[in-house]
Amino acid sequence: MAKFRVGADIGGTFTDLVLLGHDGTLHTKKVPSTVGAYEVAIVEGLSSVFDSAGLQPDQIEEVLHGTTVASNAILEHKGARTGLITTKGFRDVLEIRTLRMPRLYDLHWEKPPPLAPRYLRLDVDERINNKGGVDKALDLDEVERVVQRLLDEKVETIAVCLINSYANDSHERAIKGVIERMAPDLLHCISADVLPEILEYQRTSTTVINAYVMPIVSNYLQQLSARLGAAKIDAPLLLMQSNGGLINAAVAERKPANIIESGPAGGVVGAQALARKLDLPDIITFDMGGTTAKASLVEDGEFTRSLDYQVGGGIMIGSRLMSGAGYHLKIPAIDLAEVGAGGGSLVWIDAGGSMQIGPESAGAMPGPVCYGMGGEEPTVTDANVILGYLNPDFLVGGELELQADKSSEVFQEKVANRMGLDLAHAAYGAHQIVISNMIRAIRAISSERGRDPRDYALFAFGGNGPLFAAGMAKALDMRRIVVPPFPGLFSSFGLLYADVEHHYSRSMMQVLRDAEPSALNDIWGGLEAEARAQLTADGYRPEQIDIRRTANMHYKGQIYELSVPAPDGDFDPDKVAELEERFGVEHERTYGHRAGPEEPVMLVNAQLIGRAIPDHPPVPDRLKVMDSRTGTQSSTRQAYFGPELGWLEAKVLARTDLASTNLGGEQTGPIIVEEYDATCLVPPGATAKQDDFGNIIIELPE
Repeated sequence: MAKFRVGADIGGTFTDLVLLGHDGTLHTKKVPSTVGAYEVAIVEGLSSVFDSAGLQPDQIEEVLHGTTVASNAILEHKGARTGLITTKGFRDVLEIRTLRMPRLYDLHWEKPPPLAPRYLRLDVDERINNKGGVDKALDLDEVERVVQRLLDEKVETIAVCLINSYANDSHERAIKGVIERMAPDLLHCISADVLPEILEYQRTSTTVINAYVMPIVSNYLQQLSARLGAAKIDAPLLLMQSNGGLINAAVAERKPANIIESGPAGGVVGAQALARKLDLPDIITFDMGGTTAKASLVEDGEFTRSLDYQVGGGIMIGSRLMSGAGYHLKIPAIDLAEVGAGGGSLVWIDAGGSMQIGPESAGAMPGPVCYGMGGEEPTVTDANVILGYLNPDFLVGGELELQADKSSEVFQEKVANRMGLDLAHAAYGAHQIVISNMIRAIRAISSERGRDPRDYALFAFGGNGPLFAAGMAKALDMRRIVVPPFPGLFSSFGLLYADVEHHYSRSMMQVLRDAEPSALNDIWGGLEAEARAQLTADGYRPEQIDIRRTANMHYKGQIYELSVPAPDGDFDPDKVAELEERFGVEHERTYGHRAGPEEPVMLVNAQLIGRAIPDHPPVPDRLKVMDSRTGTQSSTRQAYFGPELGWLEAKVLARTDLASTNLGGEQTGPIIVEEYDATCLVPPGATAKQDDFGNIIIELPE
C-alpha cells in the first residue's frame, strides 16, 4: 500500500493541502480556512482528497503543518492571561523596551501594550550576577506568595525571567518547582528553557510571548490531533518552525515561540530545495499573496536566518534601523522582508493627487470588485483584469467567475478620472507602483545587506508572485526567474522538503582571542549533547544526526551581532583565529568594511543546530500530478504592456505547453500562463520554457 506525506498550510483565507507519495504521486486541495477551528479545514480537506483519489487514512505516514495560530493570537491580542515573575527592579522591562522607534518624528505613535499587564508582573528579591554567582539568595516563601497572587488573579500561564539567569538558572528552576507544586496543571515557562541568552528585554519579551501563546497553541494542537485521530489518521504531527526546521507537536506545545512565523517558512524551504536541483546556489524568493509580499535570500544553497525579529507590529520592511513596532522575539527565523502589497491591496488617490497602493486590503470578503461579492474599492487584482493579465471571465480553474466590467467602471471613476488618465494607463500605473513597493522588500534582504540582486535568480510563487516577477526582475536588472509547480500552493508543498531541526544557544560574552579553547569545547560540546539527546528521543539514529555550529559575534562596543559558521571539531588557537577571520569577512560583506586586527571581536552567543537527515530524499525528482485541473486551453488575449508597447496579442498557455514539442517548447513573450492556483506573466522579448522538474524558467533579455 502506497504511503503519503501531507503538507498542510493554513492561511487567513485558504488552507492548502498537498499529499505526496513515495513514488512521486501528488494530490492537491485548496479549501476555505475554518476561522475559529482551523483544524476542521485540514481534516475535511483530507477527507475530500481520500474520497476523490480512493485513498485510505492509514496511508498517511506524516502530517507536516504550517500555521498562523500563534501569530494571529498576538496580532489580535487574544492570547492567554499571562503573569510574569522577574527580579526586583526589573518589573517594567517590557514597558521600557529598547527605545527603538518604528517611525521617527511621529509624536502620536504609541508602543503596543505589554502582553503581561503591570498588575500581573510581580518581582522577587533575588540577584545573580553576570558571572553566575549568587549575590542574593532566593526566598522560597516569597516565591510562594508571588505565585499565589498570580493564581488569585486567575492567570492562565506564567512566564519566569530573572536577571542574569543565562549565567545561572538555579533560581528560575526553583521557581519552576514551586509553580509545579502549587499549580501542577498550569502552563508555564522559564527563560532558561526558552532563551538562555544575554539581553534582559529581548529574553523577557521572548519568554512572555512563549507563555502568552502556549495555551492557544497547546489547545489547537490537541484539537487537531484529536480530529486526525477521529478520522483514523494515526500519523506523527510535525510543525514548521520560523527557522525553517520541523519539530514534533510535543516540543511545539512547550516552545510555541518557535512556530510564530511558521507560515511563510515553508515556501522558502521548498525554493531552497528546488534551487539546489537546478544548480542555482543563489536565489531571492518572492512570495506574493492577497495581502502581503515577502522576500528572502538563499545564498550558497542556504537560506539566511535573522537572529531576532518582531511580531504583532504590522508590516515590516526588514530594516535594522526602523524597528520597535511590535513585540521582540529573539528566536532564529528565516530572514524575511515584508510589504503590504497583494492582489487585494486597495488602489487609492491621496490628498496630493498621487496614486497609492495598500497597505489596506479588500481581504477575502468582500474582495476585489471583479469578484462580485460587494467590493466597491479598486484593487490590484482589478487593475490586472483591466490590463488583460488575468482571465477576464474566471479564476481558479473556472470556480470563480469575474465581473470585469465592474472593475473597469470602478477603476475609471475612482482612479483614472481623478488622475486625468485613460483606463489602461491608470491600471498599468497601479501595476508598476506595486512592483516599486515590492522592490523595497527585495532590497531590504539584498542590497541593504551587501548583496547585489543581479547576481541572483528570482524564485516567484504565491497566488500573485508569478504575475509580478518579471516586472520586478526587470527593474532590478535580474535576468532569470523560476516559477515552481503549484505556485499558489507552494508554501504547503515546501513543508515536504523540511527536516527536523532543534536549535540551541548559550551566551558567553567574551573577547574571542582571550577565550580558552577548552571553554569553547565545553560550551559547544554541551549544546551538541543536548541536540543529540533530543534527536535520539525523536527516534533518529546517530548516523542520521547532523550537527552545525554557529557563533554570534560583534566588535567590542557594537550592539548588533553577525552570525557565522563555527569550525567543527575541538578548538585550538588556529580554529579560534579562523573563527575571528570568518567574522571579519562577513562584517566586510555586510557593512562594506572591517576593523583592523587590533580591534577585539566579542563572542556573544554559541549556537548549534541539530538536524535529522532522512534515509531517503523527502521529495522524488519526478512527480506524478493526479490533479485534473491542468490550466487553460491554448489561445490568445489582448494585454497592455505600457505606453511604449500598448496593447499586444499575448499567447495564453498552460504550463505543460511550455514543454510541448507541438508548440516548439521554449516560447517568446508576451505569454500568459494560466493555472488553477496562479497566473504567470512573460513580458515581450522574454523567453519561457518548462524544465525537467516542472518549473517555468523565464529568461529576460539583456
